Amino acid sequence: MRMPRRGLVIQARTRWLLVGLALLFSLVLLMYLLECAPQTDGNGSLPGVVGESMGKEYYQALLQEQEEHYQNRATSLKRQIAQLKQELQEMSDKLKSLQEKKSPKVSGMNYQGTKEQTSNDLLEFLHSQIDKAEVSVGAKLPSEYGVIPFESFTSMKVFQLEMGLTRHPEEKPVRKDKRDELVEVIEAGLEVINNPDEEDGQEEDDGVGDRQLYSENDFVEGYYRTERDKGTQYELFYKKMDGMEYRHVTLFRPFGPLMKVKSETVDISRSIINIIVPLAGRTEAFAQFMQNFRDVCIHQDKRVHLTVVYFGQDGLSEVKSILESVARETDFHNYTLVSLNEEFNRGRGLDMGARAWEKGEVLMFFCDVDVYFTAEFLNSCRLNAEPGKKVFYPVVFSLYNPAIVYANQDIPPPVEQQLVHKKDSGFWRDFGFGMTCQYRTDFLTVGGFDLEVKGWGGEDVHLYRKYLHGDLMVIRTPVPGLFHLWHEKHCADELTPEQYRMCIQSKAMNEASHSHLGMLVFRDEIEAHLRKQAYRTNSEAVG
Repeated sequence: MRMPRRGLVIQARTRWLLVGLALLFSLVLLMYLLECAPQTDGNGSLPGVVGESMGKEYYQALLQEQEEHYQNRATSLKRQIAQLKQELQEMSDKLKSLQEKKSPKVSGMNYQGTKEQTSNDLLEFLHSQIDKAEVSVGAKLPSEYGVIPFESFTSMKVFQLEMGLTRHPEEKPVRKDKRDELVEVIEAGLEVINNPDEEDGQEEDDGVGDRQLYSENDFVEGYYRTERDKGTQYELFYKKMDGMEYRHVTLFRPFGPLMKVKSETVDISRSIINIIVPLAGRTEAFAQFMQNFRDVCIHQDKRVHLTVVYFGQDGLSEVKSILESVARETDFHNYTLVSLNEEFNRGRGLDMGARAWEKGEVLMFFCDVDVYFTAEFLNSCRLNAEPGKKVFYPVVFSLYNPAIVYANQDIPPPVEQQLVHKKDSGFWRDFGFGMTCQYRTDFLTVGGFDLEVKGWGGEDVHLYRKYLHGDLMVIRTPVPGLFHLWHEKHCADELTPEQYRMCIQSKAMNEASHSHLGMLVFRDEIEAHLRKQAYRTNSEAVG
């Protein structure tokens, strides 16, 4: 794959070249002025004072000597200026060669010198870094742990997976170099959009006066990840406030200046999402889910279809009643209820939901009843899945048990007020692969879920691995608009040892933060300490 040669690489090199030449020319000029300055030798004589007796011939010889000296110096400076001009021309030729596509080799073709060949080799290496990186096509990976996840960011915040003991799941970039990097990337994307070249696919009849110019305020979100031996990839999305058309720019920094990979317009105005929810019982949770669905999908987004796959008969009438009530109150009829009189199997439910769609290609969002999402997430879903090219595996922010998080309050706050990205309120569920956006044809082509997996867990990892072993690109990143609400977990005895281990791990991870769990573990010790402190205080007061 050959990328356009115009871009920030050339701008940066041109800027440094001009600065260097300006400094060199100033140095040469300073040397010239020093050489041309009159000699101030203390042994010299001034005319008419001490050296009058030396006569006219002496001064003529002295002037001739000085004139020859200056002529020699001028000749030397002219030679240096000519050399500088030659070097400037060579550098200009190199910059022009960077802007042109590399022509095929012609037999008998002579290269213009070692320096130009070195420049071509460097450019070839930078483009090979893009070709080797997972930028345009997916890479076949051995397991779910082989994927390099993206970190997502807006103009104000970064949402990150790697937190350690000091970083937070959501924070402002503290380090100046990270702030400068993201600002530079956003501005570079604007430069690409506002000054497109022929490869960007812009209509030829669009004049500059007709083209919309984008600014920093139009930046919506971005993702970045670094492959340690290749470089950093940036996916940037811009949108005008009053439109549904997004501009998508991909940039790559091959451990050097940014290089444009592509710039394209993404129209999501007619992109329908089929939200598929497998369910068995849990009608109260479904009622809460439908409240969020009503607010986000029906009132805001208005481009969704809901497919509910219900297992068993117990609670089925309540689910039907909830759906009919929402349809009656909002005039929303884009839903399908699939009833299966069998034991709950998440993979089977999602597979049935995908196959129940009979209108051709569609973008699917595999969802759970305990998931809360925003309208912004639905657009992220549309932007990061592409049929035959990309599947989207967002990392969900999982909320802890509100009874522990808000133990100092009489009752936990409403759900909407619990949706914050803080260490003590939740964590990025980077071991979960159940929430995903992918196109129906890709799902069917890869073979769908492993329907032999029974009960809780495992089916989502199998599907994820299928994509990793294929050619599609997997976009894995934390997203701010996707939350997993806490609920009591029960790990059944019928689960296999591996499933039971995964269930217990998930249960422990979901309960509370490290610090809150520590407070629970040492609760008796803390209470004993408080009692001792109270006893001492009372004793001192009595004494």
